[in-house]
Amino acid sequence: MTISIVRLGSPKTTNEGLRIGTVRRPPRGVRKDEYAAKNIYDLWFPNLSPSEGLLKEAFPAKDSKTWKSFERKFLAEMKKPGPMKDLDLLAALSHQTNLSVGCYCEDESRCHRSILRKLLETRGAQIG
Repeated sequence: MTISIVRLGSPKTTNEGLRIGTVRRPPRGVRKDEYAAKNIYDLWFPNLSPSEGLLKEAFPAKDSKTWKSFERKFLAEMKKPGPMKDLDLLAALSHQTNLSVGCYCEDESRCHRSILRKLLETRGAQIG
């Protein structure tokens, strides 16, 4: 059993499991009942997305300095009790079932999902 870290909208893999969208906003121009069919996500879970203020301030990160600032501030947001419990839950679930978390960003190295990957790994999640 594992958690896959994915780009939303990419084709689902065979054993990916429930796809969780860790994004601030649902996709525009797509009906809610089409999200899963279009491989966007099965469940919207904005709890693990950057805050609206952080997105406006530092995203997309065009250079290393902006990315480091975004990373530092997003990590601070994820240290709050709610997100910490959510991360713990996903890490625990990864030992019981397949699931995936994702975002729309093309480049994972400059996307909050790369930070989520690290946070889940430190909690002992099975990452696939």
